[in-house]
Amino acid sequence: MTEVREREGKKGEYTVEPVENGGAEPLGKKVPLDGDGVSVGDGKGVKLKRQVGLISGIALIVGTMIGSGIFVSPKGVLTQTDSVGMSLVVWLLCGVLATMGALCYAELGTIITKSGAEYAYLKYAFGDVIAFLFAWVSIAVIKTSSVAIIAISFGTYVVSAFFEGECSQPDVLIKVLAAVAIILIVFINCASVKWATAVQNFFTAAKLLALVIIIIVGFVKLIQGDVRYLTPSTSFQGSSTNVFAYGIAFYQGLWAYDGWNQLNYITEELVKPHRNLPLAIIIGIPLVTVLYLLVNIAYFTAMSPDELLQSGAVAVTLAQRTLGPMAWIIPLFVCCSTFGAANGSLFTSGRLTFVAAREGHMVEILSMVHVKRYTPFPALVFQSFIAILMLLPGDFESLVNYFSFAAWLFYGGTVAALLVLRYKHPEWHRPIKVPILIPIIVLIASVYLVIAPIIDEPALEYLFAFLFILAGLIFYVPFVHYKYVPPFMKHITVFFQLLLEVAPTSYFEPEEDEDA
Repeated sequence: MTEVREREGKKGEYTVEPVENGGAEPLGKKVPLDGDGVSVGDGKGVKLKRQVGLISGIALIVGTMIGSGIFVSPKGVLTQTDSVGMSLVVWLLCGVLATMGALCYAELGTIITKSGAEYAYLKYAFGDVIAFLFAWVSIAVIKTSSVAIIAISFGTYVVSAFFEGECSQPDVLIKVLAAVAIILIVFINCASVKWATAVQNFFTAAKLLALVIIIIVGFVKLIQGDVRYLTPSTSFQGSSTNVFAYGIAFYQGLWAYDGWNQLNYITEELVKPHRNLPLAIIIGIPLVTVLYLLVNIAYFTAMSPDELLQSGAVAVTLAQRTLGPMAWIIPLFVCCSTFGAANGSLFTSGRLTFVAAREGHMVEILSMVHVKRYTPFPALVFQSFIAILMLLPGDFESLVNYFSFAAWLFYGGTVAALLVLRYKHPEWHRPIKVPILIPIIVLIASVYLVIAPIIDEPALEYLFAFLFILAGLIFYVPFVHYKYVPPFMKHITVFFQLLLEVAPTSYFEPEEDEDA
């Protein structure tokens, strides 16, 4: 273990030095800190600073939700529903489900104020094993595949500006650009939390502007009378009657809504979390739902369902048909949208790795924070490395299905945790308490989203997903349950601490005046 020490005679300069008697204080114990949040010369480590306000919280939710999905997923939803009307219904229900899920998370996030979202809540409700399996799958697959998918979309839209037609777009160049984007994002996130939130705020504004432009185009087309695919008499013609096919449709739609839970990953860095967490959710997710519905309507004013299905980039096709020489503006804004979403996703995924390591479920070095920048430097670098590896195999749709299947398995488990904690700890103060019907509906929907695609299209990837989840026990038993630490790990940990200037951390409950 190590401690942070102020260099003798040099106020404000710190060294990270090994110590023999342990590092961070026990959970919840407060330690004296200097003005910047660093514990100096007492061996107590550092803590994350509360620097994310309400506006940045809303921007994180909105900016992470609005990524590549709304520009790509309409094709996947329409493919499974077979009608314009049912596709719009699915988009609406996805927004309702995301809102209800987020309200459940708001209750959990205001009674358990640790960062880490599902990981923290599963640990309180079900214990270490389930929490570890979630961290294992999320760090290795769910969060990293999310970053990779968004980065691939970024590369695709950048390349599309220089190459006409999907066949001529070099796959290698797309993945190189995706990797460059991830590297740039991790640099920003490691450098400063304020930098990362400023980038998020800027790109959120850019993507909102892009959606507003698309909506205005659709509104103009509606005024001109282009409503032949949106009338009640025609919009539901040919709707799919396969109830299980709608599971895949929801996967595609919910991919565009993914990010509704992101603020719960950084609760320890959120100013006034008991107030700002639910408020950001209530403002952010309904806003995105309304925008998504209006954007989808705009798509169907500019192209037929068949034309939309043939389009590889729906938003670009709309721009080419309606904006003339200004069509380039939409691909530019889509690039901004995907870059901002990747930034938000990596920002939160690093916190999950950091919290899991702090609880002893990952290697110790990943639990440490830079002594001057107050960012989880090692966790962010580790997550970005895995995300870059994820760029190598697979196509977009298979990644989305694999990601959604694993994600909703644990989303359902987290909502079940809410019900369990209400039963086990009815005495806990709950600043937000949702009606019991909401978590029950979300839990039922989660079960459907896990089972329906397997019944509709049985595939080995679902079996591999279950086996991969269970494979986490191979690491849990020796390294977490029995706490076996290889002798060489101490030397590796100290080496990287000295190299990266990072130190152990403790969890700090929000002060009462912080949440006033």
